[in-house]
Amino acid sequence: MQLSTTFRHMDASQAVREYSEEKLEKIRKYFHKEPISAHAVFSVERGFNHVADINITLPSGLVINAKETTEDMYSSIDLAVARIERQVRKWKEKIRDHKPHDAQFSLRERVISAETIEPQVGLAAEAEVARLAAPSAPPFKVVTEETFTVRTMKVQDAVMQLNLLGAQFLVFSDIDSNGVCVVYRRNDGNYGLIHTGRASSAT
Repeated sequence: MQLSTTFRHMDASQAVREYSEEKLEKIRKYFHKEPISAHAVFSVERGFNHVADINITLPSGLVINAKETTEDMYSSIDLAVARIERQVRKWKEKIRDHKPHDAQFSLRERVISAETIEPQVGLAAEAEVARLAAPSAPPFKVVTEETFTVRTMKVQDAVMQLNLLGAQFLVFSDIDSNGVCVVYRRNDGNYGLIHTGRASSAT
């Protein structure tokens, strides 16, 4: 298994890297000789929280994620790998049956800029518009910005990927409707699906 590592707020440790590689080999048996890559981020927070955040990418494009925090990095790695193994065992048949569809694309590629819809006006007029709009537009701050890589898949595959990531929601392109959709966890234990309409073809 090809493993890349990142160390944050701690010194790089060859011992931690080798331990992770050894533990992750347990996942190899589920996929025979298929090429698998993994990326692990090891970090120390507040001086005592040792975090192991591991992502495994399968040939089909599916990603399995586990993140664990303990007071010992080796324990965090053990728990993260154990969670990944549980997920693989639970979804192994669907994972093996999953076939990658067309090329992935960034959600940003589907965003149309404001200038495309409404060309910029002259500087004087623009300044006047900004002055008039300012009183009714309270200031705000964007705290976090994320870029999603959207993959084309079936709804049931999106639900599987959501579980493999342990995420609350997943943005994907529905292979049946060709639209960008969002699948998310509901409070009642079921899954919700949001359709955003048919996606325009990328140019």
